[in-house]
Amino acid sequence: MLVVDSMALTVAVPVMTGEIGASAQETQWILDSYILVFAGLLLTSGSLGDRFGRRKVMLIGLLLFGAASLAATWCTNPGEVIAVRVAMGVGGALIMPSTLSILITVFDEEERGKAMAAWSSVSMLGLVGSPVLGGVLIDHFSWQSIFFINVPIVALAIVAGLTLMPESRAPWQKADPLGAVLSAAGMTALVWWIIELPQNGVWTVALPVAVVSLAGFVIWENVTKSPMVPLVLFKHRNFSGGSLSLALVQIGNGGLLLVLTQYLQFVLGYSPVKAGLAFLPLAITALVGNGVGVKLAAKYGNRWVILAGMLVMVACFALLATVSADSGFTVPAVALGLLGLGAGLAMPAAVGALMGTIPEDKAGVGSALNDTIQQAGTALGIAILGSLLSSGFADRMPEGVPDEARHSIAGAVAGGDAGLVAVAREAFTASMSTTFTVSAIGVAAAALLATLVTRDDRRKPREEAEGAGDADGTAEADSTREKQPEPAV
Repeated sequence: MLVVDSMALTVAVPVMTGEIGASAQETQWILDSYILVFAGLLLTSGSLGDRFGRRKVMLIGLLLFGAASLAATWCTNPGEVIAVRVAMGVGGALIMPSTLSILITVFDEEERGKAMAAWSSVSMLGLVGSPVLGGVLIDHFSWQSIFFINVPIVALAIVAGLTLMPESRAPWQKADPLGAVLSAAGMTALVWWIIELPQNGVWTVALPVAVVSLAGFVIWENVTKSPMVPLVLFKHRNFSGGSLSLALVQIGNGGLLLVLTQYLQFVLGYSPVKAGLAFLPLAITALVGNGVGVKLAAKYGNRWVILAGMLVMVACFALLATVSADSGFTVPAVALGLLGLGAGLAMPAAVGALMGTIPEDKAGVGSALNDTIQQAGTALGIAILGSLLSSGFADRMPEGVPDEARHSIAGAVAGGDAGLVAVAREAFTASMSTTFTVSAIGVAAAALLATLVTRDDRRKPREEAEGAGDADGTAEADSTREKQPEPAV
């Protein structure tokens, strides 16, 4: 559901923003408000799942996500859409950490690999179907339908959760309210600063709030007897290397779908449905890469599969950097196929290596920590690549054009002037090449980091990581030492 929602919304952005009269900044907030709230609350929601029950927290998130999706169908202006996206971000933050943490705790070592494969396949199913589904809904109904489609999915998921899913929670331990507040304030301020960076520069109020809150969070989690997040996990090479590599990959990927959707619709003139179908090479090769990657990781280890997959992704971005206004769809189609293949190889191997280091009693917050790092990378990617794209586009547009045409290719195309449209398309593709060059550099750095840091050891997680949640050495900590998760892949 989360994959379908994000990709369908990406396809719908040009139509939706036109109908509700959203500016370029409001359009970015429609996309980023969800990420801001989502990233800010992930650690807290993962901790809540460990404490009160992962299924319970997930079901509450589903209810909130579904209610917000239904409310979105009545939105008539950008402010209302941003508000419901915030509510959906809260619901998504409650849902996401529960998915991997439930797999870790419910399934034993023998079944966990199959469960992870099913989890990845369902995500890929959403990736395959959502662009086409979003395009069909936009073409035949309205942009509101991309939100309404979440409602029946939520209903089905709630019924399945209540009837099929067992509850799981960690042994009871003291709450960490200060850690929750500091993490939420710090991550929200950090993502907010990233979003404001292109318009307001480095020195804004959000930056000191983020620095102080996150520094306080790290200090507090290291001195409190009941930390919400076991930061000692970062001493494990696979966790720290996997997390930072995935963050760099997400920075590279962050703006790709938004940029390519605009290219397809405003440069190539595709309809929403055709733009959705254009992403099929990405989805199909990702499914292939996912299946092949699991087998290769079992045979050769996660480290080399991650490296191979990321190098294929670098080739994708390098190819996209060569696209011009006259390239058509052949080059982007090949590049999308490479991206899907590379991501299918690298991402499950990286997640498997990372999740194998997390003790069961911290499954929820450990999964959330991974999600948080990736979401921060996504927000950085959208902000950095979006800023590069918009500033590069404006710099390449001639003097004297209207402001709407100067700062947005959608505004230039809407003007209807054939000469201005041709210039705008050239300016957009030239700026797009710059953004994808930056993406290639980011993913290459991730590949290097993963190779240097990640190890293919089959040893169990560090003893101190498992006991990090209870420094007193209480009976609860002892009970969690009875069983530790092996690497998921």
